[in-house]
Amino acid sequence: MDFHGQSAFITGASVGIGRAVALLLAQRGAQVSLCDINYEKLELVKKEIEEYTKDVLIFKCDVSDEECVNDCIKKTEEAFGKVDILVNNAALWRFWSPFVETPTDEWKKLLDVNIMGTVYPTKAVLPGMLERKYGRIINVASIAGVIGNANMVHYSATKGAVISMTQALAKEVSANGITVNSVAPGSVSNSSDEDIDAWQPSELSFVGRTGTDRENADLICFLASKEAAYISGENIRIDGCRKRM
Repeated sequence: MDFHGQSAFITGASVGIGRAVALLLAQRGAQVSLCDINYEKLELVKKEIEEYTKDVLIFKCDVSDEECVNDCIKKTEEAFGKVDILVNNAALWRFWSPFVETPTDEWKKLLDVNIMGTVYPTKAVLPGMLERKYGRIINVASIAGVIGNANMVHYSATKGAVISMTQALAKEVSANGITVNSVAPGSVSNSSDEDIDAWQPSELSFVGRTGTDRENADLICFLASKEAAYISGENIRIDGCRKRM
Protein backbone atom coordinates (compact mmCIF):
# COMPACT_ATOMS: atom_id res chain seq x y z
CA MET A 1 0.00 0.00 0.00
CA ASP A 2 1.43 3.32 -1.13
CA PHE A 3 0.02 6.60 0.20
CA HIS A 4 2.44 9.05 -1.41
CA GLY A 5 0.56 12.14 -2.60
CA GLN A 6 -2.32 11.54 -0.19
CA SER A 7 -3.19 13.23 3.09
CA ALA A 8 -4.99 11.79 6.09
CA PHE A 9 -6.81 13.32 9.04
CA ILE A 10 -6.93 11.08 12.12
CA THR A 11 -8.83 11.78 15.33
CA GLY A 12 -7.84 10.35 18.69
CA ALA A 13 -4.31 9.96 17.37
CA SER A 14 -2.22 10.29 20.54
CA VAL A 15 -2.42 6.67 21.69
CA GLY A 16 -3.52 3.18 20.73
CA ILE A 17 -5.08 2.45 17.35
CA GLY A 18 -5.08 6.11 16.28
CA ARG A 19 -1.35 6.44 16.93
CA ALA A 20 -0.63 3.19 15.10
CA VAL A 21 -2.65 4.31 12.07
CA ALA A 22 -0.75 7.61 11.99
CA LEU A 23 2.61 5.83 12.13
CA LEU A 24 1.76 3.30 9.43
CA LEU A 25 0.27 5.85 7.04
CA ALA A 26 3.30 8.11 7.48
CA GLN A 27 5.67 5.19 6.91
CA ARG A 28 3.83 4.48 3.66
CA GLY A 29 4.14 8.02 2.37
CA ALA A 30 1.03 9.90 3.54
CA GLN A 31 0.89 13.43 4.86
CA VAL A 32 -0.81 13.14 8.24
CA SER A 33 -2.83 15.56 10.32
CA LEU A 34 -3.57 14.43 13.86
CA CYS A 35 -5.97 15.69 16.47
CA ASP A 36 -6.52 14.70 20.07
CA ILE A 37 -7.53 16.32 23.32
CA ASN A 38 -4.14 15.31 24.77
CA TYR A 39 -1.71 17.65 23.02
CA GLU A 40 1.32 16.58 25.04
CA LYS A 41 1.06 12.99 23.81
CA LEU A 42 0.40 14.22 20.28
CA GLU A 43 3.74 16.02 20.39
CA LEU A 44 5.44 12.70 21.16
CA VAL A 45 3.66 11.02 18.24
CA LYS A 46 4.77 13.86 15.97
CA LYS A 47 8.40 13.22 16.94
CA GLU A 48 7.97 9.55 16.06
CA ILE A 49 6.44 10.38 12.69
CA GLU A 50 9.14 12.90 11.84
CA GLU A 51 11.52 9.97 11.47
CA TYR A 52 9.59 9.20 8.27
CA THR A 53 8.21 12.54 7.08
CA LYS A 54 8.05 16.21 8.02
CA ASP A 55 4.52 16.41 6.58
CA VAL A 56 2.77 16.09 9.93
CA LEU A 57 0.38 18.48 11.67
CA ILE A 58 -1.00 18.19 15.19
CA PHE A 59 -3.98 19.92 16.78
CA LYS A 60 -5.43 19.94 20.25
CA CYS A 61 -9.12 19.34 19.61
CA ASP A 62 -12.16 17.98 21.38
CA VAL A 63 -14.08 16.28 18.56
CA SER A 64 -17.39 17.15 20.22
CA ASP A 65 -16.59 20.82 19.44
CA GLU A 66 -17.72 21.36 15.83
CA GLU A 67 -16.02 24.73 15.48
CA CYS A 68 -12.69 23.29 16.60
CA VAL A 69 -13.02 20.33 14.23
CA ASN A 70 -13.84 22.60 11.29
CA ASP A 71 -10.83 24.77 12.08
CA CYS A 72 -8.50 21.75 12.17
CA ILE A 73 -9.80 20.46 8.84
CA LYS A 74 -9.51 23.93 7.26
CA LYS A 75 -5.89 24.28 8.39
CA THR A 76 -5.12 20.75 7.15
CA GLU A 77 -6.56 21.55 3.72
CA GLU A 78 -4.61 24.80 3.61
CA ALA A 79 -1.36 22.99 4.41
CA PHE A 80 -1.81 19.82 2.37
CA GLY A 81 -4.32 20.98 -0.24
CA LYS A 82 -6.91 18.29 0.55
CA VAL A 83 -7.94 15.46 2.84
CA ASP A 84 -8.07 12.11 1.04
CA ILE A 85 -8.44 9.88 4.09
CA LEU A 86 -10.46 10.42 7.26
CA VAL A 87 -10.08 8.07 10.21
CA ASN A 88 -12.69 8.77 12.90
CA ASN A 89 -11.07 7.06 15.86
CA ALA A 90 -11.63 9.36 18.85
CA ALA A 91 -14.04 7.96 21.43
CA LEU A 92 -14.86 7.62 25.10
CA TRP A 93 -15.30 4.10 26.39
CA ARG A 94 -13.99 3.47 29.90
CA PHE A 95 -17.43 3.66 31.52
CA TRP A 96 -19.09 0.70 33.21
CA SER A 97 -22.38 0.74 35.12
CA PRO A 98 -25.78 -0.93 35.04
CA PHE A 99 -28.21 0.87 32.76
CA VAL A 100 -30.43 2.10 35.62
CA GLU A 101 -27.42 3.59 37.41
CA THR A 102 -25.90 5.36 34.39
CA PRO A 103 -26.21 9.15 34.76
CA THR A 104 -27.89 11.07 31.96
CA ASP A 105 -24.88 13.39 31.74
CA GLU A 106 -22.68 10.39 30.98
CA TRP A 107 -25.01 9.38 28.14
CA LYS A 108 -24.81 12.90 26.71
CA LYS A 109 -21.01 12.95 26.95
CA LEU A 110 -20.67 9.69 25.00
CA LEU A 111 -23.26 10.78 22.45
CA ASP A 112 -21.39 14.05 21.89
CA VAL A 113 -17.95 12.47 21.49
CA ASN A 114 -18.62 9.06 19.96
CA ILE A 115 -21.40 10.03 17.55
CA MET A 116 -21.13 13.77 16.91
CA GLY A 117 -17.35 13.47 17.08
CA THR A 118 -17.69 11.22 14.05
CA VAL A 119 -20.28 13.41 12.32
CA TYR A 120 -18.35 16.69 12.52
CA PRO A 121 -15.09 15.58 10.82
CA THR A 122 -17.08 13.70 8.19
CA LYS A 123 -19.18 16.76 7.36
CA ALA A 124 -16.02 18.87 7.17
CA VAL A 125 -14.11 16.68 4.70
CA LEU A 126 -16.96 15.44 2.49
CA PRO A 127 -17.42 18.55 0.31
CA GLY A 128 -13.82 18.35 -0.86
CA MET A 129 -14.03 14.60 -1.41
CA LEU A 130 -17.20 15.00 -3.45
CA GLU A 131 -15.61 17.73 -5.55
CA ARG A 132 -12.56 15.55 -6.29
CA LYS A 133 -14.64 12.37 -6.56
CA TYR A 134 -12.28 10.51 -4.28
CA GLY A 135 -12.13 9.76 -0.58
CA ARG A 136 -11.75 7.13 2.09
CA ILE A 137 -13.65 7.38 5.38
CA ILE A 138 -13.01 4.78 8.05
CA ASN A 139 -14.95 4.88 11.32
CA VAL A 140 -13.66 2.98 14.33
CA ALA A 141 -16.66 1.28 15.90
CA SER A 142 -16.53 -1.66 18.32
CA ILE A 143 -17.73 -5.21 18.77
CA ALA A 144 -19.95 -3.63 21.46
CA GLY A 145 -21.85 -1.92 18.66
CA VAL A 146 -22.53 -5.30 17.05
CA ILE A 147 -23.44 -7.58 19.96
CA GLY A 148 -23.90 -5.09 22.82
CA ASN A 149 -22.03 -5.18 26.12
CA ALA A 150 -23.88 -5.44 29.42
CA ASN A 151 -23.12 -2.55 31.77
CA MET A 152 -21.95 -0.53 28.76
CA VAL A 153 -25.32 0.17 27.18
CA HIS A 154 -24.53 3.79 26.29
CA TYR A 155 -21.17 2.92 24.74
CA SER A 156 -22.72 0.04 22.81
CA ALA A 157 -25.50 2.34 21.57
CA THR A 158 -23.06 4.96 20.30
CA LYS A 159 -20.95 2.42 18.46
CA GLY A 160 -24.05 0.83 16.95
CA ALA A 161 -24.96 4.30 15.70
CA VAL A 162 -21.52 4.70 14.12
CA ILE A 163 -21.99 1.42 12.25
CA SER A 164 -25.44 2.45 10.97
CA MET A 165 -24.14 5.87 9.97
CA THR A 166 -21.35 4.19 8.03
CA GLN A 167 -23.74 1.96 6.11
CA ALA A 168 -26.19 4.77 5.34
CA LEU A 169 -23.60 7.32 4.26
CA ALA A 170 -21.88 4.80 1.99
CA LYS A 171 -25.11 4.51 0.01
CA GLU A 172 -25.07 8.27 -0.57
CA VAL A 173 -21.48 8.75 -1.68
CA SER A 174 -20.02 5.49 -3.03
CA ALA A 175 -20.97 6.37 -6.61
CA ASN A 176 -18.75 9.45 -6.26
CA GLY A 177 -15.55 7.50 -5.63
CA ILE A 178 -15.82 7.78 -1.86
CA THR A 179 -15.84 4.63 0.26
CA VAL A 180 -17.17 4.61 3.82
CA ASN A 181 -16.44 1.67 6.09
CA SER A 182 -16.17 0.89 9.77
CA VAL A 183 -14.07 -1.54 11.75
CA ALA A 184 -15.24 -3.19 14.94
CA PRO A 185 -12.35 -4.14 17.20
CA GLY A 186 -12.83 -6.65 19.97
CA SER A 187 -10.47 -6.61 22.92
CA VAL A 188 -7.45 -4.46 22.14
CA SER A 189 -4.12 -4.20 23.92
CA ASN A 190 -3.71 -1.46 26.51
CA SER A 191 -3.49 1.86 24.68
CA SER A 192 -0.85 3.09 27.13
CA ASP A 193 1.60 0.49 25.80
CA GLU A 194 3.99 2.15 23.34
CA ASP A 195 4.68 -1.13 21.53
CA ILE A 196 2.11 -1.33 18.73
CA ASP A 197 2.69 -5.10 18.56
CA ALA A 198 1.91 -5.66 22.23
CA TRP A 199 -0.83 -8.10 23.25
CA GLN A 200 -2.12 -9.84 26.36
CA PRO A 201 -3.78 -13.20 26.90
CA SER A 202 -7.57 -12.89 26.79
CA GLU A 203 -10.46 -15.26 27.29
CA LEU A 204 -12.76 -13.01 25.24
CA SER A 205 -11.64 -14.44 21.89
CA PHE A 206 -11.08 -17.95 20.60
CA VAL A 207 -7.66 -16.79 19.39
CA GLY A 208 -6.92 -16.39 23.09
CA ARG A 209 -5.40 -12.91 23.12
CA THR A 210 -6.10 -9.25 22.57
CA GLY A 211 -5.61 -7.64 19.19
CA THR A 212 -2.59 -5.42 18.67
CA ASP A 213 -2.70 -1.79 17.64
CA ARG A 214 -0.77 -2.72 14.49
CA GLU A 215 -3.30 -5.39 13.49
CA ASN A 216 -6.15 -2.91 13.79
CA ALA A 217 -4.16 -0.20 12.01
CA ASP A 218 -3.26 -2.56 9.15
CA LEU A 219 -6.95 -3.18 8.49
CA ILE A 220 -7.72 0.54 8.61
CA CYS A 221 -4.83 1.30 6.26
CA PHE A 222 -6.08 -1.29 3.79
CA LEU A 223 -9.55 0.27 3.80
CA ALA A 224 -7.87 3.66 3.30
CA SER A 225 -5.97 2.42 0.25
CA LYS A 226 -6.78 2.48 -3.44
CA GLU A 227 -6.75 -1.32 -3.34
CA ALA A 228 -9.99 -1.24 -1.30
CA ALA A 229 -11.96 0.70 -3.93
CA TYR A 230 -14.72 -1.94 -4.15
CA ILE A 231 -15.35 -2.16 -0.40
CA SER A 232 -17.90 0.31 0.94
CA GLY A 233 -20.71 0.27 3.47
CA GLU A 234 -19.10 -2.56 5.42
CA ASN A 235 -18.50 -3.05 9.13
CA ILE A 236 -15.54 -5.40 9.47
CA ARG A 237 -15.07 -7.17 12.78
CA ILE A 238 -11.49 -7.59 13.95
CA ASP A 239 -11.96 -9.50 17.17
CA GLY A 240 -10.00 -12.77 17.12
CA CYS A 241 -13.23 -14.77 16.72
CA ARG A 242 -15.02 -13.12 19.60
CA LYS A 243 -16.74 -15.18 22.25
CA ARG A 244 -20.28 -13.87 22.78
CA MET A 245 -20.18 -12.30 26.23
